[in-house]
Amino acid sequence: MRHRYDPELAAALALAPEVDISDLAAARAAQAAELAGVAERADSGGVDVADLPVPGPPGAPEVTLRTYRPQGATGPLPVLYALHGGGFVLGAPEVDHDSNLRFCRELQVLVVSVDYRLAPEHPYPAALEDCYAGLLAVAAGAAGDIRPDRIALWGDSAGAGLATALAMLTRDRGGPAVCFQYLHSPALDDRLAARSAVEFTDTPVWNRRNAVLSWEAYLGPGVPGSEGVPAYAAPARATGAELAGLPSAYVAVMQYDPLRDEGIDYARALLAAGVTAELHLFPGTFHGAAMVPHAGVVQRATAEAVAVLRGVLGG
Repeated sequence: MRHRYDPELAAALALAPEVDISDLAAARAAQAAELAGVAERADSGGVDVADLPVPGPPGAPEVTLRTYRPQGATGPLPVLYALHGGGFVLGAPEVDHDSNLRFCRELQVLVVSVDYRLAPEHPYPAALEDCYAGLLAVAAGAAGDIRPDRIALWGDSAGAGLATALAMLTRDRGGPAVCFQYLHSPALDDRLAARSAVEFTDTPVWNRRNAVLSWEAYLGPGVPGSEGVPAYAAPARATGAELAGLPSAYVAVMQYDPLRDEGIDYARALLAAGVTAELHLFPGTFHGAAMVPHAGVVQRATAEAVAVLRGVLGG
């Protein structure tokens, strides 16, 4: 290996599933097999889990929200609105089921995971509009009594890109107020010109080829890297004025991840626009390193996420 992976992560690489979205049907089938039964195997003690259909965007199908509510909770709850990853083309709430249970249990908050439509069948802005429709429903009380001043966004990878795009969209439309955005390994820049995006062609789970295919699926063939891609589609395109007034952010990046530098650049851009932002690079890690939960660096990142969100949501 030419990269200095954390030893505990390196030992697990032989068992890491290969992700290749060049054959999307096969990639989806492999993920479905991997996720089969995940809800049944998970420890849901202390948490009530339910699927809730809510109205979708105008002219579009309903959006399903998976809700995680602490058992016995009374009164209005803070909300962690969670957007799963998957390169815009893969994924479902099951991807983050274990972490959503943990956030709900440890923070005593309502966690809501959005089953948004996937590209290329549903390119931009379908996923973003689904996420906005779900957020409107939650703010209107569809998932129970909430604290409207304590709605935080949490996203991983493509979900983190959608989270910060959603923060911009709801601000600009006068929608529900978002108090915080937690962005884990965010996919933000369709141009893929940052050093890490160019250099990391052989990294586990995610690499430059997958990133290129992902943006092509989401924006349409030939669109990524062209003029006129809006910031709602690729938040790295946002100017300082478009970033001003966004909620505070925590940005976590992995050392050997094609998305590393765009996350770093985005945190710097937020700071330059006057937005409070905290940036943390976890050494020796790769995209999706959380699949090795016993690794010390992963446990440290998880504990950090819980601590940061507890401070924001008051859990």
